Amino acid sequence: MASNPAPTNVRDYASQPGAQTTPSRTTSHTHTEHHAPSRNHKPYDDDDAATLADPLRAEAGTLPLSHVSTNPDLSYPFQTTDPIHGGMTDEYRTVSRTGTVPLSSALHRAPTKLASDPLADPEKARRLKDVQLVVWKPDDPEDPRNWSNLYRWWLTAIFAMSVVAVAFGSAIVTGDFKDIEAQFHVSNVTTALSVSLMVCGFGIGPLAWSPLSELYGRRPLWIYPFALYVIFNIPCALAQNIGTLLVCRFLCGIFASSPLTLAGGAISDIWDNNERGFAIALFAAAPYGGPVLAPIVGGFVGETVGWRWMLWVNMIFAGVMFIAIASVPETFAPVLLRHRAKKMREETGNVNIVTEQELFPRPFADILIETLIRPFAMLVTEPILLLMSLYISLIYGLLYAFFFSFPVVFGEGWGFNDGLVGLTFCSVLIGVALALMVTPLLEKKYLKQVELKGGKAEPEDRLPGMMLGSPFVPISLFIFGWTAPPVVSATGGKWIGPCISGVPFGFGMVVIYSSANAYLIETFSAYVASALAAKTVVRSGMGAAMPLFIVAMFHGLGNQWAASLLAFVSLGMLPIPFLFYIYGKSIRSRSARASAA
Repeated sequence: MASNPAPTNVRDYASQPGAQTTPSRTTSHTHTEHHAPSRNHKPYDDDDAATLADPLRAEAGTLPLSHVSTNPDLSYPFQTTDPIHGGMTDEYRTVSRTGTVPLSSALHRAPTKLASDPLADPEKARRLKDVQLVVWKPDDPEDPRNWSNLYRWWLTAIFAMSVVAVAFGSAIVTGDFKDIEAQFHVSNVTTALSVSLMVCGFGIGPLAWSPLSELYGRRPLWIYPFALYVIFNIPCALAQNIGTLLVCRFLCGIFASSPLTLAGGAISDIWDNNERGFAIALFAAAPYGGPVLAPIVGGFVGETVGWRWMLWVNMIFAGVMFIAIASVPETFAPVLLRHRAKKMREETGNVNIVTEQELFPRPFADILIETLIRPFAMLVTEPILLLMSLYISLIYGLLYAFFFSFPVVFGEGWGFNDGLVGLTFCSVLIGVALALMVTPLLEKKYLKQVELKGGKAEPEDRLPGMMLGSPFVPISLFIFGWTAPPVVSATGGKWIGPCISGVPFGFGMVVIYSSANAYLIETFSAYVASALAAKTVVRSGMGAAMPLFIVAMFHGLGNQWAASLLAFVSLGMLPIPFLFYIYGKSIRSRSARASAA
Protein backbone atom coordinates (compact mmCIF):
# COMPACT_ATOMS: atom_id res chain seq x y z
CA MET A 1 0.00 0.00 0.00
CA ALA A 2 1.48 3.31 -1.02
CA SER A 3 0.04 6.76 -0.81
CA ASN A 4 -0.83 8.73 -3.91
CA PRO A 5 2.00 11.21 -4.31
CA ALA A 6 1.53 14.90 -4.79
CA PRO A 7 2.16 16.19 -8.30
CA THR A 8 5.81 16.13 -9.31
CA ASN A 9 7.78 18.45 -7.04
CA VAL A 10 4.60 20.27 -5.99
CA ARG A 11 6.25 21.50 -2.81
CA ASP A 12 9.23 22.75 -4.76
CA TYR A 13 6.94 24.55 -7.18
CA ALA A 14 4.96 25.99 -4.31
CA SER A 15 8.18 27.40 -2.90
CA GLN A 16 8.90 29.33 -6.09
CA PRO A 17 6.69 32.38 -6.55
CA GLY A 18 7.35 32.50 -10.28
CA ALA A 19 6.65 28.86 -10.93
CA GLN A 20 3.13 29.37 -12.29
CA THR A 21 2.61 29.52 -16.01
CA THR A 22 -0.23 30.71 -18.15
CA PRO A 23 -2.67 28.07 -19.29
CA SER A 24 -1.68 26.38 -22.51
CA ARG A 25 -5.27 25.49 -23.32
CA THR A 26 -8.69 25.56 -21.73
CA THR A 27 -11.35 22.92 -22.11
CA SER A 28 -14.78 22.95 -20.55
CA HIS A 29 -16.74 19.78 -20.05
CA THR A 30 -20.10 18.74 -18.76
CA HIS A 31 -20.96 16.19 -16.14
CA THR A 32 -22.29 12.71 -16.84
CA GLU A 33 -22.81 11.26 -13.33
CA HIS A 34 -26.01 9.40 -12.59
CA HIS A 35 -29.03 11.50 -11.61
CA ALA A 36 -27.07 14.74 -11.43
CA PRO A 37 -29.10 17.95 -11.30
CA SER A 38 -30.50 18.95 -14.63
CA ARG A 39 -28.85 22.38 -14.57
CA ASN A 40 -26.22 22.83 -17.28
CA HIS A 41 -23.03 23.56 -15.40
CA LYS A 42 -19.37 23.67 -16.36
CA PRO A 43 -16.75 22.71 -13.77
CA TYR A 44 -14.70 25.68 -14.95
CA ASP A 45 -14.70 28.08 -17.89
CA ASP A 46 -12.33 30.44 -19.73
CA ASP A 47 -12.56 33.18 -17.11
CA ASP A 48 -11.84 30.66 -14.38
CA ALA A 49 -8.80 29.43 -16.27
CA ALA A 50 -7.39 32.93 -16.18
CA THR A 51 -8.06 33.04 -12.47
CA LEU A 52 -6.19 29.77 -12.00
CA ALA A 53 -3.16 31.30 -13.67
CA ASP A 54 -3.34 34.36 -11.44
CA PRO A 55 -3.64 33.56 -7.71
CA LEU A 56 -4.44 37.20 -6.95
CA ARG A 57 -7.78 36.71 -8.70
CA ALA A 58 -8.73 33.63 -6.66
CA GLU A 59 -11.70 34.17 -4.38
CA ALA A 60 -12.25 32.83 -0.88
CA GLY A 61 -14.65 29.93 -0.62
CA THR A 62 -17.80 29.62 1.47
CA LEU A 63 -19.42 26.72 3.28
CA PRO A 64 -22.93 25.66 2.22
CA LEU A 65 -25.79 26.16 4.68
CA SER A 66 -26.12 22.39 4.93
CA HIS A 67 -22.70 22.14 6.61
CA VAL A 68 -22.04 22.78 10.30
CA SER A 69 -18.38 23.76 10.23
CA THR A 70 -17.76 22.86 13.87
CA ASN A 71 -18.59 19.20 13.20
CA PRO A 72 -15.96 16.85 11.74
CA ASP A 73 -16.14 16.25 8.01
CA LEU A 74 -16.26 12.46 7.59
CA SER A 75 -15.20 12.87 3.96
CA TYR A 76 -11.82 14.09 5.17
CA PRO A 77 -8.99 11.57 4.45
CA PHE A 78 -7.78 11.35 8.06
CA GLN A 79 -5.53 8.32 7.60
CA THR A 80 -3.63 9.43 4.50
CA THR A 81 -3.35 13.18 5.17
CA ASP A 82 -1.20 14.78 7.87
CA PRO A 83 -3.35 17.50 9.50
CA ILE A 84 -1.27 17.60 12.69
CA HIS A 85 1.77 19.09 10.97
CA GLY A 86 0.24 20.37 7.73
CA GLY A 87 -2.99 21.82 9.09
CA MET A 88 -6.60 21.24 8.06
CA THR A 89 -8.99 22.84 5.63
CA ASP A 90 -12.69 22.55 4.77
CA GLU A 91 -11.71 21.81 1.17
CA TYR A 92 -14.18 18.97 0.69
CA ARG A 93 -17.17 21.05 1.79
CA THR A 94 -16.12 24.53 0.61
CA VAL A 95 -17.64 25.99 -2.56
CA SER A 96 -16.17 28.72 -4.73
CA ARG A 97 -17.27 30.26 -8.02
CA THR A 98 -13.82 29.69 -9.52
CA GLY A 99 -13.46 26.13 -8.20
CA THR A 100 -10.32 27.02 -6.24
CA VAL A 101 -9.47 28.88 -3.03
CA PRO A 102 -6.13 30.22 -1.80
CA LEU A 103 -4.61 27.75 0.65
CA SER A 104 -3.47 30.55 2.95
CA SER A 105 -7.06 31.62 3.60
CA ALA A 106 -8.38 28.06 4.03
CA LEU A 107 -5.69 26.50 6.23
CA HIS A 108 -6.25 26.28 9.97
CA ARG A 109 -4.88 24.41 12.95
CA ALA A 110 -6.22 20.91 13.63
CA PRO A 111 -8.43 20.82 16.77
CA THR A 112 -5.99 19.01 19.06
CA LYS A 113 -3.19 20.07 21.40
CA LEU A 114 -0.65 18.07 19.41
CA ALA A 115 -1.26 20.15 16.26
CA SER A 116 0.94 23.06 15.30
CA ASP A 117 -0.10 26.35 13.73
CA PRO A 118 0.35 25.57 10.03
CA LEU A 119 1.35 29.13 9.04
CA ALA A 120 3.36 30.12 12.12
CA ASP A 121 6.58 29.34 10.25
CA PRO A 122 7.22 32.29 7.88
CA GLU A 123 9.21 30.09 5.48
CA LYS A 124 6.34 27.59 5.27
CA ALA A 125 3.85 30.40 4.78
CA ARG A 126 5.96 31.80 1.93
CA ARG A 127 6.19 28.40 0.24
CA LEU A 128 2.44 27.89 0.42
CA LYS A 129 1.22 31.39 -0.42
CA ASP A 130 0.67 30.65 -4.12
CA VAL A 131 -0.98 27.25 -3.63
CA GLN A 132 -4.62 26.98 -4.65
CA LEU A 133 -6.89 24.25 -3.35
CA VAL A 134 -9.42 22.66 -5.67
CA VAL A 135 -12.92 22.87 -4.21
CA TRP A 136 -16.46 22.38 -5.43
CA LYS A 137 -18.29 25.10 -7.33
CA PRO A 138 -21.79 26.24 -6.31
CA ASP A 139 -24.34 23.65 -7.47
CA ASP A 140 -21.47 21.57 -8.85
CA PRO A 141 -22.98 18.50 -10.55
CA GLU A 142 -19.91 16.42 -9.71
CA ASP A 143 -20.44 17.02 -5.99
CA PRO A 144 -22.38 13.99 -4.67
CA ARG A 145 -24.31 16.27 -2.33
CA ASN A 146 -25.91 17.90 -5.39
CA TRP A 147 -27.27 14.68 -6.85
CA SER A 148 -31.04 14.36 -6.77
CA ASN A 149 -32.68 13.41 -3.47
CA LEU A 150 -34.22 10.33 -5.03
CA TYR A 151 -30.86 9.05 -6.23
CA ARG A 152 -29.16 9.82 -2.92
CA TRP A 153 -31.84 7.91 -1.01
CA TRP A 154 -31.37 5.01 -3.44
CA LEU A 155 -27.64 5.02 -2.68
CA THR A 156 -28.36 5.30 1.05
CA ALA A 157 -30.59 2.23 0.82
CA ILE A 158 -27.81 0.30 -0.94
CA PHE A 159 -25.25 1.34 1.69
CA ALA A 160 -27.52 0.39 4.60
CA MET A 161 -28.66 -2.90 3.06
CA SER A 162 -25.07 -3.90 2.30
CA VAL A 163 -24.33 -3.56 6.02
CA VAL A 164 -27.47 -5.54 6.82
CA ALA A 165 -26.33 -8.24 4.39
CA VAL A 166 -22.90 -8.77 5.93
CA ALA A 167 -24.23 -8.54 9.50
CA PHE A 168 -26.92 -11.06 8.49
CA GLY A 169 -24.17 -13.39 7.28
CA SER A 170 -22.40 -13.34 10.64
CA ALA A 171 -25.37 -14.88 12.46
CA ILE A 172 -27.06 -16.97 9.77
CA VAL A 173 -25.47 -20.21 11.02
CA THR A 174 -27.12 -19.80 14.44
CA GLY A 175 -30.35 -21.00 12.84
CA ASP A 176 -29.23 -24.66 12.84
CA PHE A 177 -26.26 -25.33 15.09
CA LYS A 178 -27.25 -28.82 16.06
CA ASP A 179 -27.10 -30.18 12.50
CA ILE A 180 -23.62 -28.67 11.99
CA GLU A 181 -22.51 -30.32 15.23
CA ALA A 182 -23.95 -33.65 14.11
CA GLN A 183 -22.43 -33.37 10.62
CA PHE A 184 -18.87 -32.74 11.82
CA HIS A 185 -19.07 -34.42 15.27
CA VAL A 186 -17.95 -31.30 17.12
CA SER A 187 -19.06 -29.49 20.26
CA ASN A 188 -21.29 -26.43 20.52
CA VAL A 189 -18.30 -24.23 21.32
CA THR A 190 -16.43 -25.36 18.21
CA THR A 191 -19.49 -24.66 16.08
CA ALA A 192 -19.85 -21.26 17.73
CA LEU A 193 -16.45 -20.39 16.28
CA SER A 194 -18.17 -20.13 12.90
CA VAL A 195 -19.80 -16.98 14.29
CA SER A 196 -16.87 -15.76 16.37
CA LEU A 197 -14.30 -16.00 13.59
CA MET A 198 -16.45 -14.07 11.15
CA VAL A 199 -16.97 -11.33 13.73
CA CYS A 200 -13.18 -11.31 14.30
CA GLY A 201 -12.82 -10.66 10.58
CA PHE A 202 -15.14 -7.66 11.01
CA GLY A 203 -12.54 -6.18 13.35
CA ILE A 204 -9.46 -6.95 11.25
CA GLY A 205 -10.64 -6.06 7.74
CA PRO A 206 -11.26 -2.33 8.35
CA LEU A 207 -7.62 -1.85 9.32
CA ALA A 208 -6.82 -2.35 5.62
CA TRP A 209 -9.98 -1.21 3.85
CA SER A 210 -10.13 2.21 5.51
CA PRO A 211 -6.74 3.60 4.38
CA LEU A 212 -7.02 1.90 0.99
CA SER A 213 -10.36 3.61 0.37
CA GLU A 214 -8.76 7.00 1.08
CA LEU A 215 -6.00 6.30 -1.43
CA TYR A 216 -7.98 4.72 -4.26
CA GLY A 217 -11.58 5.76 -3.59
CA ARG A 218 -14.60 4.08 -2.11
CA ARG A 219 -15.89 2.41 -5.28
CA PRO A 220 -13.10 -0.19 -5.72
CA LEU A 221 -13.26 -1.00 -2.02
CA TRP A 222 -17.00 -1.51 -2.28
CA ILE A 223 -16.69 -3.89 -5.21
CA TYR A 224 -13.63 -6.12 -4.87
CA PRO A 225 -13.81 -7.19 -1.19
CA PHE A 226 -17.56 -7.74 -1.45
CA ALA A 227 -17.11 -9.89 -4.55
CA LEU A 228 -14.64 -12.05 -2.60
CA TYR A 229 -17.13 -12.27 0.26
CA VAL A 230 -19.75 -13.66 -2.13
CA ILE A 231 -17.25 -16.19 -3.51
CA PHE A 232 -16.05 -17.45 -0.13
CA ASN A 233 -19.61 -18.35 0.83
CA ILE A 234 -19.33 -21.22 -1.68
CA PRO A 235 -16.67 -23.24 0.21
CA CYS A 236 -18.59 -22.53 3.42
CA ALA A 237 -21.69 -24.18 1.99
CA LEU A 238 -19.71 -27.08 0.47
CA ALA A 239 -17.39 -27.65 3.45
CA GLN A 240 -16.60 -31.31 4.14
CA ASN A 241 -14.91 -30.67 7.48
CA ILE A 242 -15.14 -28.12 10.26
CA GLY A 243 -11.73 -26.63 9.48
CA THR A 244 -12.82 -25.56 6.00
CA LEU A 245 -15.97 -24.00 7.37
CA LEU A 246 -14.13 -22.05 10.08
CA VAL A 247 -11.32 -20.76 7.86
CA CYS A 248 -13.70 -19.65 5.13
CA ARG A 249 -16.01 -17.98 7.64
CA PHE A 250 -13.03 -16.00 8.94
CA LEU A 251 -12.13 -14.92 5.40
CA CYS A 252 -15.78 -14.04 4.79
CA GLY A 253 -15.61 -11.74 7.82
CA ILE A 254 -12.51 -9.93 6.54
CA PHE A 255 -13.98 -9.31 3.08
CA ALA A 256 -17.48 -8.61 4.38
CA SER A 257 -16.15 -5.87 6.63
CA SER A 258 -15.78 -3.45 3.71
CA PRO A 259 -19.41 -2.21 3.90
CA LEU A 260 -19.03 -1.84 7.68
CA THR A 261 -15.97 0.33 6.99
CA LEU A 262 -17.33 2.39 4.09
CA ALA A 263 -21.06 2.86 4.65
CA GLY A 264 -20.92 5.63 7.27
CA GLY A 265 -18.41 7.64 5.26
CA ALA A 266 -20.30 7.08 2.02
CA ILE A 267 -23.50 8.40 3.60
CA SER A 268 -21.50 11.44 4.75
CA ASP A 269 -20.26 11.88 1.17
CA ILE A 270 -23.75 12.37 -0.21
CA TRP A 271 -25.53 14.04 2.74
CA ASP A 272 -24.06 17.01 4.56
CA ASN A 273 -23.84 16.91 8.32
CA ASN A 274 -27.06 18.73 9.21
CA GLU A 275 -29.26 16.90 6.68
CA ARG A 276 -28.35 13.25 7.21
CA GLY A 277 -30.23 12.50 10.47
CA PHE A 278 -32.40 9.64 9.23
CA ALA A 279 -29.73 8.33 6.85
CA ILE A 280 -27.25 7.95 9.71
CA ALA A 281 -30.00 6.38 11.83
CA LEU A 282 -30.37 3.69 9.17
CA PHE A 283 -26.63 3.10 9.20
CA ALA A 284 -26.59 2.90 13.01
CA ALA A 285 -29.37 0.32 13.01
CA ALA A 286 -28.03 -1.83 10.15
CA PRO A 287 -25.16 -3.61 12.00
CA TYR A 288 -27.64 -4.61 14.69
CA GLY A 289 -30.73 -5.26 12.60
CA GLY A 290 -28.89 -7.59 10.20
CA PRO A 291 -27.87 -10.19 12.80
CA VAL A 292 -31.40 -10.16 14.22
CA LEU A 293 -32.89 -11.09 10.83
CA ALA A 294 -30.47 -14.00 10.44
CA PRO A 295 -31.88 -16.47 13.00
CA ILE A 296 -35.41 -15.71 11.80
CA VAL A 297 -34.47 -16.81 8.26
CA GLY A 298 -31.83 -19.37 9.22
CA GLY A 299 -34.08 -21.11 11.71
CA PHE A 300 -36.73 -22.00 9.12
CA VAL A 301 -34.23 -22.72 6.34
CA GLY A 302 -32.16 -25.02 8.54
CA GLU A 303 -35.27 -26.71 9.90
CA THR A 304 -36.69 -27.46 6.45
CA VAL A 305 -33.83 -27.93 3.95
CA GLY A 306 -30.68 -28.24 6.06
CA TRP A 307 -27.80 -26.14 7.35
CA ARG A 308 -25.96 -25.89 4.03
CA TRP A 309 -28.87 -24.03 2.53
CA MET A 310 -28.56 -21.36 5.20
CA LEU A 311 -25.20 -20.52 3.64
CA TRP A 312 -26.54 -20.73 0.09
CA VAL A 313 -29.32 -18.30 1.05
CA ASN A 314 -26.70 -16.02 2.56
CA MET A 315 -24.70 -16.15 -0.67
CA ILE A 316 -27.81 -15.33 -2.72
CA PHE A 317 -28.54 -12.33 -0.48
CA ALA A 318 -24.93 -11.18 -0.77
CA GLY A 319 -24.98 -11.73 -4.54
CA VAL A 320 -28.05 -9.55 -4.97
CA MET A 321 -26.40 -6.82 -2.92
CA PHE A 322 -23.22 -7.13 -4.98
CA ILE A 323 -25.19 -6.36 -8.14
CA ALA A 324 -26.55 -3.23 -6.45
CA ILE A 325 -23.11 -2.25 -5.11
CA ALA A 326 -21.58 -2.57 -8.58
CA SER A 327 -23.80 0.34 -9.70
CA VAL A 328 -22.53 2.70 -6.99
CA PRO A 329 -20.41 5.56 -8.42
CA GLU A 330 -17.41 7.09 -6.69
CA THR A 331 -18.62 9.37 -3.89
CA PHE A 332 -15.41 10.21 -1.99
CA ALA A 333 -14.76 13.95 -2.39
CA PRO A 334 -10.94 13.81 -1.96
CA VAL A 335 -10.63 11.34 -4.85
CA LEU A 336 -13.08 13.22 -7.07
CA LEU A 337 -11.32 16.53 -6.44
CA ARG A 338 -7.90 14.92 -6.87
CA HIS A 339 -8.90 13.79 -10.36
CA ARG A 340 -10.19 17.27 -11.12
CA ALA A 341 -6.98 18.86 -9.82
CA LYS A 342 -4.90 16.63 -12.08
CA LYS A 343 -7.00 17.59 -15.10
CA MET A 344 -6.78 21.28 -14.23
CA ARG A 345 -3.00 21.11 -13.88
CA GLU A 346 -2.75 19.48 -17.29
CA GLU A 347 -5.00 22.07 -18.92
CA THR A 348 -3.60 25.20 -17.26
CA GLY A 349 0.02 24.23 -16.68
CA ASN A 350 -0.28 25.57 -13.12
CA VAL A 351 1.35 23.01 -10.81
CA ASN A 352 0.16 24.84 -7.69
CA ILE A 353 -3.41 23.65 -8.21
CA VAL A 354 -3.67 20.79 -5.70
CA THR A 355 -5.80 19.09 -3.09
CA GLU A 356 -4.89 18.98 0.56
CA GLN A 357 -4.34 15.21 0.35
CA GLU A 358 -1.73 15.77 -2.36
CA LEU A 359 -0.07 18.66 -0.56
CA PHE A 360 0.23 17.05 2.88
CA PRO A 361 0.41 13.29 2.24
CA ARG A 362 1.05 11.08 5.22
CA PRO A 363 4.18 8.93 4.80
CA PHE A 364 3.66 5.19 4.48
CA ALA A 365 5.23 4.57 7.90
CA ASP A 366 2.77 7.04 9.45
CA ILE A 367 -0.15 5.31 7.72
CA LEU A 368 0.91 2.05 9.35
CA ILE A 369 1.14 3.79 12.72
CA GLU A 370 -2.24 5.46 12.22
CA THR A 371 -3.81 2.15 11.24
CA LEU A 372 -2.13 -0.46 13.42
CA ILE A 373 -0.61 1.28 16.44
CA ARG A 374 -2.34 4.56 17.27
CA PRO A 375 -5.82 3.03 17.84
CA PHE A 376 -4.45 0.81 20.60
CA ALA A 377 -2.26 3.57 22.05
CA MET A 378 -5.33 5.78 22.27
CA LEU A 379 -7.27 3.05 24.08
CA VAL A 380 -4.59 3.09 26.77
CA THR A 381 -4.25 6.88 27.06
CA GLU A 382 -7.76 8.20 26.34
CA PRO A 383 -10.33 7.29 29.03
CA ILE A 384 -13.23 8.59 26.95
CA LEU A 385 -12.32 6.31 24.05
CA LEU A 386 -11.69 3.31 26.30
CA LEU A 387 -14.91 3.52 28.28
CA MET A 388 -17.12 4.36 25.31
CA SER A 389 -15.58 1.51 23.30
CA LEU A 390 -16.20 -0.88 26.20
CA TYR A 391 -19.81 0.25 26.44
CA ILE A 392 -20.39 -0.13 22.71
CA SER A 393 -18.69 -3.53 22.76
CA LEU A 394 -20.87 -4.67 25.66
CA ILE A 395 -24.04 -3.81 23.72
CA TYR A 396 -22.71 -5.54 20.60
CA GLY A 397 -21.65 -8.58 22.62
CA LEU A 398 -25.07 -8.80 24.28
CA LEU A 399 -26.69 -8.94 20.86
CA TYR A 400 -24.64 -12.02 19.98
CA ALA A 401 -25.30 -13.39 23.48
CA PHE A 402 -29.01 -13.31 22.65
CA PHE A 403 -28.39 -15.54 19.61
CA PHE A 404 -27.19 -18.26 21.95
CA SER A 405 -29.35 -17.65 25.02
CA PHE A 406 -32.67 -17.52 23.14
CA PRO A 407 -32.27 -21.16 22.00
CA VAL A 408 -31.56 -22.14 25.62
CA VAL A 409 -34.66 -20.36 26.96
CA PHE A 410 -37.11 -20.99 24.13
CA GLY A 411 -35.66 -24.15 22.60
CA GLU A 412 -34.83 -26.05 25.78
CA GLY A 413 -37.40 -24.34 28.03
CA TRP A 414 -40.48 -24.30 25.81
CA GLY A 415 -39.41 -26.88 23.26
CA PHE A 416 -39.56 -24.47 20.30
CA ASN A 417 -38.02 -25.70 17.06
CA ASP A 418 -35.30 -23.63 15.35
CA GLY A 419 -37.82 -21.78 13.20
CA LEU A 420 -39.93 -20.66 16.15
CA VAL A 421 -36.85 -19.70 18.14
CA GLY A 422 -35.87 -17.48 15.22
CA LEU A 423 -39.28 -15.80 15.25
CA THR A 424 -38.77 -14.66 18.84
CA PHE A 425 -36.14 -12.24 17.52
CA CYS A 426 -38.92 -10.22 15.90
CA SER A 427 -39.24 -8.43 19.24
CA VAL A 428 -35.69 -7.09 18.86
CA LEU A 429 -36.58 -5.84 15.37
CA ILE A 430 -39.56 -3.97 16.85
CA GLY A 431 -37.19 -2.24 19.26
CA VAL A 432 -34.83 -1.36 16.40
CA ALA A 433 -37.76 0.14 14.45
CA LEU A 434 -38.74 2.27 17.46
CA ALA A 435 -35.15 3.49 17.73
CA LEU A 436 -35.21 4.51 14.06
CA MET A 437 -38.14 6.77 14.89
CA VAL A 438 -36.36 8.37 17.85
CA THR A 439 -32.81 8.93 16.55
CA PRO A 440 -33.79 11.60 13.96
CA LEU A 441 -35.56 13.48 16.79
CA LEU A 442 -32.37 13.34 18.83
CA GLU A 443 -30.46 14.71 15.83
CA LYS A 444 -32.91 17.62 15.55
CA LYS A 445 -32.46 18.33 19.26
CA TYR A 446 -28.70 18.38 18.78
CA LEU A 447 -28.92 20.80 15.85
CA LYS A 448 -31.12 23.04 17.98
CA GLN A 449 -28.37 23.03 20.63
CA VAL A 450 -25.88 24.01 17.94
CA GLU A 451 -28.08 26.95 17.01
CA LEU A 452 -28.64 28.01 20.63
CA LYS A 453 -24.89 27.96 21.29
CA GLY A 454 -24.11 30.17 18.33
CA GLY A 455 -23.08 27.39 15.96
CA LYS A 456 -20.70 25.64 18.33
CA ALA A 457 -22.08 22.76 20.38
CA GLU A 458 -19.95 20.58 22.65
CA PRO A 459 -19.39 16.88 21.90
CA GLU A 460 -21.23 16.17 25.17
CA ASP A 461 -24.40 17.47 23.54
CA ARG A 462 -24.41 14.16 21.66
CA LEU A 463 -24.84 12.16 24.88
CA PRO A 464 -28.56 12.63 25.73
CA GLY A 465 -29.43 9.82 23.33
CA MET A 466 -27.05 7.48 25.10
CA MET A 467 -28.45 8.60 28.45
CA LEU A 468 -31.95 7.85 27.18
CA GLY A 469 -31.12 4.39 25.88
CA SER A 470 -28.81 3.08 28.60
CA PRO A 471 -31.50 2.06 31.18
CA PHE A 472 -33.35 -0.06 28.61
CA VAL A 473 -30.56 -2.63 28.29
CA PRO A 474 -30.44 -3.84 31.94
CA ILE A 475 -34.24 -3.65 32.10
CA SER A 476 -34.49 -5.98 29.10
CA LEU A 477 -32.04 -8.46 30.63
CA PHE A 478 -33.87 -8.59 33.95
CA ILE A 479 -37.14 -9.18 32.11
CA PHE A 480 -35.51 -11.89 29.99
CA GLY A 481 -34.08 -13.77 32.97
CA TRP A 482 -36.90 -13.53 35.48
CA THR A 483 -39.77 -14.39 33.11
CA ALA A 484 -38.02 -17.53 31.83
CA PRO A 485 -38.21 -21.11 33.17
CA PRO A 486 -37.93 -22.38 35.84
CA VAL A 487 -39.23 -19.23 37.63
CA VAL A 488 -42.09 -19.18 35.13
CA SER A 489 -43.53 -22.53 34.10
CA ALA A 490 -43.04 -23.39 30.44
CA THR A 491 -46.75 -23.64 29.69
CA GLY A 492 -49.23 -21.84 27.53
CA GLY A 493 -48.40 -18.36 26.32
CA LYS A 494 -46.01 -17.48 29.12
CA TRP A 495 -43.17 -17.37 26.59
CA ILE A 496 -44.32 -13.85 25.83
CA GLY A 497 -42.40 -12.54 28.89
CA PRO A 498 -38.82 -13.27 27.75
CA CYS A 499 -39.85 -12.59 24.15
CA ILE A 500 -40.97 -9.05 25.02
CA SER A 501 -37.53 -8.36 26.51
CA GLY A 502 -36.19 -7.95 22.98
CA VAL A 503 -38.14 -4.71 22.47
CA PRO A 504 -36.35 -2.56 25.09
CA PHE A 505 -33.05 -4.21 24.19
CA GLY A 506 -33.39 -3.42 20.48
CA PHE A 507 -34.38 0.16 21.25
CA GLY A 508 -31.59 0.80 23.74
CA MET A 509 -28.98 -0.92 21.57
CA VAL A 510 -29.46 1.32 18.52
CA VAL A 511 -29.96 4.59 20.41
CA ILE A 512 -26.83 3.97 22.51
CA TYR A 513 -24.69 3.11 19.51
CA SER A 514 -25.85 6.06 17.41
CA SER A 515 -25.18 8.54 20.20
CA ALA A 516 -21.87 7.00 21.33
CA ASN A 517 -20.52 6.85 17.80
CA ALA A 518 -21.32 10.53 17.18
CA TYR A 519 -19.72 11.45 20.52
CA LEU A 520 -16.47 9.68 19.64
CA ILE A 521 -16.33 11.33 16.21
CA GLU A 522 -16.70 14.82 17.63
CA THR A 523 -14.45 14.21 20.64
CA PHE A 524 -11.55 13.00 18.48
CA SER A 525 -12.21 15.10 15.39
CA ALA A 526 -8.52 15.15 14.38
CA TYR A 527 -8.11 11.41 15.03
CA VAL A 528 -11.46 10.10 13.83
CA ALA A 529 -10.00 7.16 11.89
CA SER A 530 -7.93 5.93 14.83
CA ALA A 531 -10.77 6.36 17.32
CA LEU A 532 -13.26 4.46 15.16
CA ALA A 533 -10.71 1.74 14.41
CA ALA A 534 -10.13 1.24 18.13
CA LYS A 535 -13.86 1.07 18.76
CA THR A 536 -14.35 -1.43 15.93
CA VAL A 537 -11.62 -3.77 17.17
CA VAL A 538 -12.91 -3.77 20.75
CA ARG A 539 -16.52 -4.18 19.60
CA SER A 540 -15.67 -7.09 17.32
CA GLY A 541 -13.61 -8.74 20.04
CA MET A 542 -16.55 -8.72 22.43
CA GLY A 543 -18.94 -9.90 19.73
CA ALA A 544 -16.58 -12.77 18.94
CA ALA A 545 -16.09 -13.77 22.59
CA MET A 546 -19.72 -13.90 23.72
CA PRO A 547 -20.80 -16.94 21.64
CA LEU A 548 -18.03 -19.06 23.15
CA PHE A 549 -19.33 -19.08 26.73
CA ILE A 550 -22.97 -17.92 26.80
CA VAL A 551 -24.54 -21.39 26.50
CA ALA A 552 -22.29 -22.79 29.24
CA MET A 553 -23.04 -19.76 31.43
CA PHE A 554 -26.81 -20.14 31.09
CA HIS A 555 -26.55 -23.88 31.77
CA GLY A 556 -24.28 -23.34 34.77
CA LEU A 557 -25.93 -20.33 36.44
CA GLY A 558 -29.46 -20.89 35.23
CA ASN A 559 -31.51 -18.55 33.09
CA GLN A 560 -32.26 -16.10 35.92
CA TRP A 561 -28.78 -15.48 37.26
CA ALA A 562 -27.00 -15.69 33.92
CA ALA A 563 -29.23 -12.94 32.54
CA SER A 564 -28.96 -11.02 35.83
CA LEU A 565 -25.15 -11.17 35.72
CA LEU A 566 -25.21 -9.56 32.27
CA ALA A 567 -27.76 -7.03 33.53
CA PHE A 568 -25.52 -6.08 36.48
CA VAL A 569 -22.58 -5.57 34.11
CA SER A 570 -24.69 -3.28 31.94
CA LEU A 571 -25.84 -1.47 35.10
CA GLY A 572 -22.20 -0.90 35.94
CA MET A 573 -21.72 0.70 32.51
CA LEU A 574 -24.90 2.79 32.75
CA PRO A 575 -23.32 5.84 34.51
CA ILE A 576 -20.71 6.32 31.77
CA PRO A 577 -22.70 8.72 29.53
CA PHE A 578 -23.97 10.66 32.55
CA LEU A 579 -20.45 11.09 33.93
CA PHE A 580 -19.07 12.20 30.56
CA TYR A 581 -21.98 14.60 30.15
CA ILE A 582 -20.88 16.29 33.38
CA TYR A 583 -17.11 15.83 33.32
CA GLY A 584 -16.39 15.20 29.64
CA LYS A 585 -15.28 18.76 28.92
CA SER A 586 -12.83 18.67 31.82
CA ILE A 587 -11.43 15.33 30.67
CA ARG A 588 -11.02 16.61 27.12
CA SER A 589 -9.14 19.66 28.35
CA ARG A 590 -6.46 17.35 29.79
CA SER A 591 -6.24 15.14 26.70
CA ALA A 592 -3.59 15.62 24.04
CA ARG A 593 -5.71 14.21 21.22
CA ALA A 594 -9.29 15.14 22.09
CA SER A 595 -10.94 18.21 20.60
CA ALA A 596 -10.11 21.34 22.52
CA ALA A 597 -12.50 22.07 25.36
